[in-house]
Amino acid sequence: KLCEGILNILEKDTKTSCQVACLEALRILSRDKKVLVPVTTKRNMQILMRLAKLDNVEDPLERESEFPVIVEALKCLCNIIFNSAVAQKLSLELNLAAMLCNLLQKCKDQRFVDDIKCFDLRLLFLLSLLHTDIRSQLRQELQGVQVLTQALESSLSVRWTEEYKAAEDRDRPPLSLQETDCAIEALKALFNVTLDSWNVHSKNESHQFRYMAAILRHCLLTMGPTEDKTEELH
Repeated sequence: KLCEGILNILEKDTKTSCQVACLEALRILSRDKKVLVPVTTKRNMQILMRLAKLDNVEDPLERESEFPVIVEALKCLCNIIFNSAVAQKLSLELNLAAMLCNLLQKCKDQRFVDDIKCFDLRLLFLLSLLHTDIRSQLRQELQGVQVLTQALESSLSVRWTEEYKAAEDRDRPPLSLQETDCAIEALKALFNVTLDSWNVHSKNESHQFRYMAAILRHCLLTMGPTEDKTEELH
Protein backbone atom coordinates (compact mmCIF):
# COMPACT_ATOMS: atom_id res chain seq x y z
CA LYS A 1 0.00 0.00 0.00
CA LEU A 2 2.89 2.37 0.74
CA CYS A 3 4.35 1.85 -2.74
CA GLU A 4 0.92 2.38 -4.32
CA GLY A 5 0.49 5.59 -2.32
CA ILE A 6 3.88 6.87 -3.47
CA LEU A 7 3.09 6.06 -7.10
CA ASN A 8 -0.29 7.80 -6.82
CA ILE A 9 1.54 10.95 -5.67
CA LEU A 10 4.09 10.61 -8.49
CA GLU A 11 1.29 10.36 -11.04
CA LYS A 12 0.22 13.88 -10.10
CA ASP A 13 2.03 17.08 -11.06
CA THR A 14 3.89 17.65 -7.78
CA LYS A 15 6.96 19.73 -6.89
CA THR A 16 10.38 18.48 -7.92
CA SER A 17 11.54 18.14 -4.30
CA CYS A 18 8.48 16.02 -3.51
CA GLN A 19 9.07 13.83 -6.57
CA VAL A 20 12.70 13.23 -5.58
CA ALA A 21 11.75 12.34 -1.99
CA CYS A 22 9.04 9.92 -3.19
CA LEU A 23 11.38 8.29 -5.69
CA GLU A 24 14.12 7.90 -3.08
CA ALA A 25 11.64 6.11 -0.78
CA LEU A 26 10.39 3.93 -3.65
CA ARG A 27 13.98 3.04 -4.60
CA ILE A 28 14.64 1.72 -1.09
CA LEU A 29 11.35 -0.19 -0.99
CA SER A 30 11.91 -1.66 -4.46
CA ARG A 31 14.86 -3.70 -3.18
CA ASP A 32 12.32 -6.05 -1.60
CA LYS A 33 10.86 -8.52 -4.10
CA LYS A 34 7.74 -9.13 -1.97
CA VAL A 35 6.91 -5.42 -1.95
CA LEU A 36 7.16 -5.29 -5.75
CA VAL A 37 4.57 -7.98 -6.53
CA PRO A 38 1.43 -5.79 -6.25
CA VAL A 39 2.98 -2.63 -7.75
CA THR A 40 4.67 -4.05 -10.85
CA THR A 41 2.00 -3.04 -13.35
CA LYS A 42 2.03 -1.40 -16.76
CA ARG A 43 0.55 1.80 -15.31
CA ASN A 44 3.19 2.09 -12.59
CA MET A 45 6.04 1.38 -15.01
CA GLN A 46 4.68 4.11 -17.30
CA ILE A 47 4.63 6.59 -14.39
CA LEU A 48 8.32 5.96 -13.74
CA MET A 49 9.18 6.04 -17.45
CA ARG A 50 7.48 9.43 -17.79
CA LEU A 51 9.49 10.83 -14.86
CA ALA A 52 12.69 9.38 -16.37
CA LYS A 53 11.96 11.15 -19.68
CA LEU A 54 11.75 7.81 -21.45
CA ASP A 55 9.65 8.73 -24.47
CA ASN A 56 9.86 9.18 -28.24
CA VAL A 57 10.10 12.98 -28.06
CA GLU A 58 13.25 14.38 -29.67
CA ASP A 59 13.43 17.50 -27.49
CA PRO A 60 16.77 17.89 -25.66
CA LEU A 61 17.02 17.79 -21.88
CA GLU A 62 16.86 21.46 -20.97
CA ARG A 63 15.56 21.83 -17.40
CA GLU A 64 18.45 20.97 -15.10
CA SER A 65 16.10 21.15 -12.11
CA GLU A 66 14.47 17.95 -13.44
CA PHE A 67 17.74 15.99 -13.67
CA PRO A 68 17.59 14.61 -10.07
CA VAL A 69 14.06 13.32 -10.78
CA ILE A 70 15.24 11.59 -13.97
CA VAL A 71 18.15 9.94 -12.13
CA GLU A 72 16.01 8.70 -9.24
CA ALA A 73 13.33 7.35 -11.61
CA LEU A 74 16.03 5.44 -13.53
CA LYS A 75 17.40 4.04 -10.26
CA CYS A 76 13.90 2.83 -9.32
CA LEU A 77 13.47 1.17 -12.71
CA CYS A 78 16.85 -0.55 -12.28
CA ASN A 79 15.76 -2.07 -8.95
CA ILE A 80 12.31 -3.04 -10.18
CA ILE A 81 13.55 -4.71 -13.37
CA PHE A 82 16.35 -6.52 -11.55
CA ASN A 83 13.95 -7.89 -8.92
CA SER A 84 10.81 -8.57 -10.97
CA ALA A 85 10.30 -11.02 -13.85
CA VAL A 86 6.94 -9.32 -14.52
CA ALA A 87 8.72 -5.97 -14.97
CA GLN A 88 11.20 -7.60 -17.35
CA LYS A 89 8.32 -8.81 -19.54
CA LEU A 90 6.57 -5.44 -19.36
CA SER A 91 9.80 -3.75 -20.48
CA LEU A 92 9.54 -5.45 -23.85
CA GLU A 93 5.85 -4.56 -24.20
CA LEU A 94 6.57 -0.91 -23.28
CA ASN A 95 9.54 -0.76 -25.69
CA LEU A 96 11.76 0.40 -22.83
CA ALA A 97 15.06 -0.36 -24.60
CA ALA A 98 14.17 1.95 -27.49
CA MET A 99 13.26 4.73 -25.05
CA LEU A 100 16.59 4.29 -23.23
CA CYS A 101 18.50 4.55 -26.51
CA ASN A 102 16.54 7.72 -27.30
CA LEU A 103 17.40 9.20 -23.90
CA LEU A 104 21.09 8.47 -24.53
CA GLN A 105 20.84 10.46 -27.76
CA LYS A 106 19.26 13.35 -25.83
CA CYS A 107 22.26 13.34 -23.48
CA LYS A 108 24.67 14.00 -26.37
CA ASP A 109 26.64 17.24 -25.93
CA GLN A 110 24.66 18.05 -22.79
CA ARG A 111 26.17 19.25 -19.52
CA PHE A 112 25.52 17.73 -16.09
CA VAL A 113 24.02 14.52 -17.49
CA ASP A 114 26.67 11.95 -16.46
CA ASP A 115 24.42 10.42 -13.78
CA ILE A 116 21.53 10.16 -16.25
CA LYS A 117 23.80 8.45 -18.79
CA CYS A 118 25.21 6.09 -16.18
CA PHE A 119 21.85 4.80 -14.97
CA ASP A 120 20.45 4.70 -18.51
CA LEU A 121 23.38 2.45 -19.45
CA ARG A 122 22.95 0.36 -16.29
CA LEU A 123 19.31 -0.23 -17.18
CA LEU A 124 20.29 -1.24 -20.73
CA PHE A 125 22.82 -3.65 -19.21
CA LEU A 126 20.17 -5.20 -16.95
CA LEU A 127 17.61 -5.53 -19.76
CA SER A 128 20.15 -7.11 -22.11
CA LEU A 129 21.26 -9.47 -19.32
CA LEU A 130 17.81 -10.57 -18.12
CA HIS A 131 15.74 -10.63 -21.33
CA THR A 132 17.06 -12.39 -24.43
CA ASP A 133 14.39 -10.82 -26.69
CA ILE A 134 15.49 -7.33 -25.62
CA ARG A 135 19.12 -8.31 -26.25
CA SER A 136 18.16 -9.31 -29.80
CA GLN A 137 16.09 -6.14 -30.23
CA LEU A 138 19.05 -3.99 -29.18
CA ARG A 139 21.38 -5.73 -31.60
CA GLN A 140 19.11 -6.00 -34.61
CA GLU A 141 16.53 -3.19 -34.46
CA LEU A 142 17.97 -0.44 -32.27
CA GLN A 143 21.58 -0.35 -33.53
CA GLY A 144 22.61 -1.11 -29.96
CA VAL A 145 26.25 -1.81 -30.80
CA GLN A 146 26.58 1.63 -32.40
CA VAL A 147 24.65 3.43 -29.64
CA LEU A 148 26.62 1.80 -26.84
CA THR A 149 29.96 2.21 -28.60
CA GLN A 150 29.28 5.92 -29.04
CA ALA A 151 28.39 6.18 -25.34
CA LEU A 152 31.69 4.48 -24.46
CA GLU A 153 33.61 6.74 -26.83
CA SER A 154 32.01 9.82 -25.24
CA SER A 155 32.78 8.63 -21.69
CA LEU A 156 36.43 8.05 -22.59
CA SER A 157 36.70 11.36 -24.55
CA VAL A 158 38.36 9.54 -27.46
CA ARG A 159 40.18 11.64 -30.07
CA TRP A 160 40.96 10.11 -33.46
CA THR A 161 44.19 10.36 -35.48
CA GLU A 162 43.09 7.86 -38.15
CA GLU A 163 39.86 6.01 -38.94
CA TYR A 164 40.57 3.17 -36.51
CA LYS A 165 43.32 4.71 -34.40
CA ALA A 166 42.69 6.77 -31.26
CA ALA A 167 45.16 9.43 -30.13
CA GLU A 168 47.49 8.31 -27.34
CA ASP A 169 48.06 10.99 -24.74
CA ARG A 170 50.37 9.73 -22.01
CA ASP A 171 49.93 12.92 -20.00
CA ARG A 172 46.14 13.01 -19.95
CA PRO A 173 44.59 13.10 -16.48
CA PRO A 174 42.66 10.07 -15.15
CA LEU A 175 38.95 9.82 -15.86
CA SER A 176 36.59 11.22 -13.25
CA LEU A 177 34.56 8.79 -11.15
CA GLN A 178 31.40 9.57 -13.18
CA GLU A 179 33.18 9.10 -16.52
CA THR A 180 34.62 5.79 -15.31
CA ASP A 181 31.25 4.53 -14.09
CA CYS A 182 29.60 5.46 -17.41
CA ALA A 183 32.34 3.65 -19.35
CA ILE A 184 32.00 0.54 -17.16
CA GLU A 185 28.21 0.40 -17.63
CA ALA A 186 28.61 0.85 -21.41
CA LEU A 187 31.18 -1.98 -21.52
CA LYS A 188 28.88 -4.32 -19.56
CA ALA A 189 25.94 -3.61 -21.88
CA LEU A 190 28.16 -3.99 -24.97
CA PHE A 191 29.33 -7.40 -23.75
CA ASN A 192 25.72 -8.63 -23.56
CA VAL A 193 24.68 -7.18 -26.90
CA THR A 194 27.72 -8.59 -28.75
CA LEU A 195 27.68 -11.96 -26.94
CA ASP A 196 26.31 -13.80 -29.98
CA SER A 197 28.16 -11.72 -32.58
CA TRP A 198 30.95 -14.12 -33.46
CA ASN A 199 29.79 -14.21 -37.08
CA VAL A 200 29.95 -10.75 -38.68
CA HIS A 201 28.09 -10.63 -42.00
CA SER A 202 27.89 -7.08 -43.38
CA LYS A 203 30.43 -4.39 -44.28
CA ASN A 204 28.75 -2.04 -41.80
CA GLU A 205 29.09 -4.61 -38.99
CA SER A 206 32.74 -5.08 -39.85
CA HIS A 207 33.31 -1.32 -39.63
CA GLN A 208 31.41 -1.15 -36.32
CA PHE A 209 33.49 -3.88 -34.71
CA ARG A 210 36.81 -2.41 -35.92
CA TYR A 211 35.71 0.96 -34.55
CA MET A 212 34.76 -0.68 -31.23
CA ALA A 213 38.07 -2.56 -31.07
CA ALA A 214 40.00 0.72 -31.41
CA ILE A 215 37.98 2.23 -28.54
CA LEU A 216 38.55 -0.87 -26.40
CA ARG A 217 42.30 -0.58 -26.99
CA HIS A 218 42.12 3.06 -25.92
CA CYS A 219 40.15 1.99 -22.85
CA LEU A 220 42.97 -0.36 -21.79
CA LEU A 221 45.40 2.57 -21.91
CA THR A 222 43.10 4.80 -19.83
CA MET A 223 43.39 5.30 -16.08
CA GLY A 224 40.48 5.67 -13.66
CA PRO A 225 40.43 7.90 -10.57
CA THR A 226 41.69 5.07 -8.30
CA GLU A 227 43.59 1.82 -8.74
CA ASP A 228 40.44 -0.20 -7.98
CA LYS A 229 38.36 1.73 -10.51
CA THR A 230 41.09 1.34 -13.15
CA GLU A 231 41.07 -2.42 -12.54
CA GLU A 232 37.27 -2.50 -12.83
CA LEU A 233 37.42 -0.49 -16.07
CA HIS A 234 39.96 -2.87 -17.58
